[in-house]
Amino acid sequence: MMKSLLSRTPFLLIPIAAGVLIAGCGSSSSSTTSVSAGGSSASASEAASAATGDIPDNQQFLRYTNSAAGYSLVYPQGWARKGSANDITFSDKDNSVQVQITKGGSPTLASVTAELKKEAAKDPTLQPGQPQQMQLPSGPSVHVVYHVQGPPDPVTGKKPTLMVDRYVLGNKGRLATVNEATPVGVDNVDAYRKIIESFRWS
Repeated sequence: MMKSLLSRTPFLLIPIAAGVLIAGCGSSSSSTTSVSAGGSSASASEAASAATGDIPDNQQFLRYTNSAAGYSLVYPQGWARKGSANDITFSDKDNSVQVQITKGGSPTLASVTAELKKEAAKDPTLQPGQPQQMQLPSGPSVHVVYHVQGPPDPVTGKKPTLMVDRYVLGNKGRLATVNEATPVGVDNVDAYRKIIESFRWS
């Protein structure tokens, strides 16, 4: 229909159409501007991703130092923090990063497997993966991915299935178990890698 109209009134509608195109480009050029009804699908997609828990690429991080437990790491600015010195959790929406400090020797594939089996016996929704040795900037660790049903969402009441990256690190008779949990389908790989690679013993 636009083509037929243009053929009738070329000098009147072409400037108007150009103005509409320019306005449309302007509305999607910045993610900080508001989007009117029927606006940028990219901005809508970004908003939907943030709502589900995707950590944005421009997320700022702060370093948390736990002098009592003897470690530090970065976490996303704005996330809530709760717990005690040896068991701290940072969380936002259904995402969480938990750091537990206990006494023990260097972790092994067998010790991490045994611990997951104990936890699975208490929680039948836990589905453990296969542990692997992994080298981190802070030293050697054992890494395993498992799935578990999370707590009810405070808004929807639904219990999401969480994918958890567990890293177990040892240092001078101490064990750090870092659980990075995110709902299945949410991509926080880069942010979670940044967090675990920032871990330092003190």
